[in-house]
Amino acid sequence: MFINREISWLEFNQRVLNQAQRQDLPLLERVKFLSITASNLDEFFQVRVGGLMLVQRAGKNRPELTGLSPTDELARIRVRANAMVEDQYRLFNGELLPLMREAGLHPLALEDLDEIQLGDLEKYFNANVAPLLTPLAMEVETPPVLPNLSLVLAVELRDKASSNSTRIVAVTLPETLPRRIHVSSLEDRGYVMLEALAARFIGHLLPGEDVAGCTPFRVTRNGDIAVAEEEGGDFAREMEEVLVARKFSDCVRLELPQDAPAHLVARLQALVGADANSTYLVPGLLRLVDFGRMAFEPGNDQLKVESWTPSWPASVDPAVSMFDNIAQGDILINNPYESYEPVVRLIEEAAADPDVIAIKQSLYRTAPNSRFIAALCRAGEAGKQVTVLVELKARFDERLNLAQAERLQRSGVQVVYGVKGFKTHAKIAMIVRREPTGLRRYCHFGTGNYNEDTARIYSDLSLLTCDDKLGADAAQLFNSVTGLTRLMQFRRIYPSPAMMKQRLLELIEAETQRARQGGKAAIRAKMNSLNDVEIMEALERASQAGVKIRLNVRGICCWYPGTAKGRASTRIVSIVDRYLEHARIFSFHNGGDKLVYIASADWMSRNLDRRVELMVPIDNPELAERVLGILDACFKDNAQASLMEEDGSSRPVNNHRRPFAMQAHLQRQARLRARRQERISRQTLEPHLPKKER
Repeated sequence: MFINREISWLEFNQRVLNQAQRQDLPLLERVKFLSITASNLDEFFQVRVGGLMLVQRAGKNRPELTGLSPTDELARIRVRANAMVEDQYRLFNGELLPLMREAGLHPLALEDLDEIQLGDLEKYFNANVAPLLTPLAMEVETPPVLPNLSLVLAVELRDKASSNSTRIVAVTLPETLPRRIHVSSLEDRGYVMLEALAARFIGHLLPGEDVAGCTPFRVTRNGDIAVAEEEGGDFAREMEEVLVARKFSDCVRLELPQDAPAHLVARLQALVGADANSTYLVPGLLRLVDFGRMAFEPGNDQLKVESWTPSWPASVDPAVSMFDNIAQGDILINNPYESYEPVVRLIEEAAADPDVIAIKQSLYRTAPNSRFIAALCRAGEAGKQVTVLVELKARFDERLNLAQAERLQRSGVQVVYGVKGFKTHAKIAMIVRREPTGLRRYCHFGTGNYNEDTARIYSDLSLLTCDDKLGADAAQLFNSVTGLTRLMQFRRIYPSPAMMKQRLLELIEAETQRARQGGKAAIRAKMNSLNDVEIMEALERASQAGVKIRLNVRGICCWYPGTAKGRASTRIVSIVDRYLEHARIFSFHNGGDKLVYIASADWMSRNLDRRVELMVPIDNPELAERVLGILDACFKDNAQASLMEEDGSSRPVNNHRRPFAMQAHLQRQARLRARRQERISRQTLEPHLPKKER
């Protein structure tokens, strides 16, 4: 049974909102989750709603797999999104703001301030805000294009000499300004919102006219604009054109306060090209995403969750090089419970090691001040052969990736922009090193991006290995992508679009046949999203055959068993906790000889058919047990997990047993492994130390 993708995504965002509604969480953790739901909705409207509106306007009203046409989908989205916005503001206004007021973290109303405080705010506005503001006349022949997702003030002006008519100017509040304004005379009472401050003193910028009205608003523009990838074209230039096109794309959502005057709403709708269906009147402050920053600012620790420090991976000796560590055996790192530092160190050491001849690496999303980029630049400048696959089509990171690519090229790095028509989403690095026994390949295969910032908040897996067969496969993958040859002749890894889906279908079918023959059959998988039709149809057959299916799908899940027998053998959960679940793990019972894989790909059509991805086996028994332990914890979780229902919604897992949270468990396990290794190291060293140092 299929479930609509867009509604499934909104149900995922509801699970995030459910975390914000938990009264047992500290205040700023709840605020953080609320801001995440707002950020998620921003991207949803830009990409998914934007894409549907493009399809609708093109006259392509063909139903998708659940029978809904784009028009039907947009209507359902509006109903569900409106309900979600109501839930967001009911929580924010009714629960979080009162708690913020008790903690001195609430926004102050200007009418409640005294003359001294207002005077200080006026000085602040004139010195720090006014010089950055630019009033734009809107009711002109060619109105200016307002920036996407920014807060904008609509100022209604009336000429002092003639009060018969008004005109509207728009004033964008720059992103460089803080949203929460604090001046010393406010002391510890809180802050005022930037838009309230600007609205109070906006008349300073517009002498000779009276301010008849002022309201903040926000425009969301279509972000579903793809690069044309024309034959023989300059791909980087084409991507620049896409970025420019997004600035001028159609409005897909107009947000205003609920108390905005009706005539002003109508005029803004006409100016930005929004109809009633794309207009959202919200009962409170716009852009709730900004409040999430409070959870990461210094201080107020009593209002935050206890911080977890990553443990150093027990299998990595920090006293020796990463090459020596990997040569001792395969290494598995589960960040952020374990530090991601060894992965960064591997590339940094490769850049400095005179015995390293070549480095090849894929980059999808990187940190703004990426240590990976810096190391690859040093390697290129040192004369090493460095090839980097930079994916320019990483949505909303295109501009950063363009800049990173240019920096790499200036350092002598060979930059390849991937394969035409496909995104290169695989997470792979290969280092070729000259050693006494000959050339050796050291590889990293991961489920997450080469981004040391997100590695602290995304839960992912890394495999570090110098296995000859995996190394040969890594070399073949890079050669295939850079040389534009077919993805074939791999020994151990399964790339997409050539091999991964077929292998997954074979594995699911094998479990189905075992179940039909009365044998034990099981499929367990962890992923971000599931919507590929062939995979879902295979899972449906497997569920009807009695295969025990356990899926942990964090986000979109478009499948639910369509029969009573299938539902009896299937359990689909989603876990939302302090870290973003991002690792993809697939396990098949295989007659007792379990097959375990990690991958960069979800079970989505875009990953399996339209992206270069990798699925890598975990053959080392000890590491495979660790990976299986993560799956065990997924399906044991009864504190943060939600159980998927037949209609695509979800409910908290029944918590009659002792509470068990997967992420807390994995954090404890990482600490135990680190402490155990520390004891072993101490016992090994002590006999060789002087007595006074033991």
